[in-house]
Amino acid sequence: MATDYDAPRKTEEEAGEDSIEELKTRRTEKQSPSVDEDEAELADAYELPGADLSGEELLVRVLPAQADEFTCANCFLVKHRSQIAIERDGKFYCTECEG
Repeated sequence: MATDYDAPRKTEEEAGEDSIEELKTRRTEKQSPSVDEDEAELADAYELPGADLSGEELLVRVLPAQADEFTCANCFLVKHRSQIAIERDGKFYCTECEG
C-alpha cells in the first residue's frame, strides 16, 4: 500500500475521535443473536485421560482380525493387506508409517 507523505496528518485528538466512532460502529455490527454456551456444560462432555472407566460397558461389537487385515507394528491400527509397505522381522508396517 502506497503512503502519501505529503498529505496533511491528523492530530492525536482527531485520530482518537475517529477510532472511538469506528469502535462504536463495529460493536453494533458484530452483535450476534446466539447465546454463548455455558463452559461448565461443555466441559462435562470431555473425558480426562486416566479416568476410571471400569464400570462402563462397550456398546460396539469387536471383531477379530480378518484374513485380509493386518495390524501395523508402529501405529497398531488394523488395516487392509493392500496397505502393507514393508515387513521386518515378521512385523508388518503400513504405508502411512513407512512413508
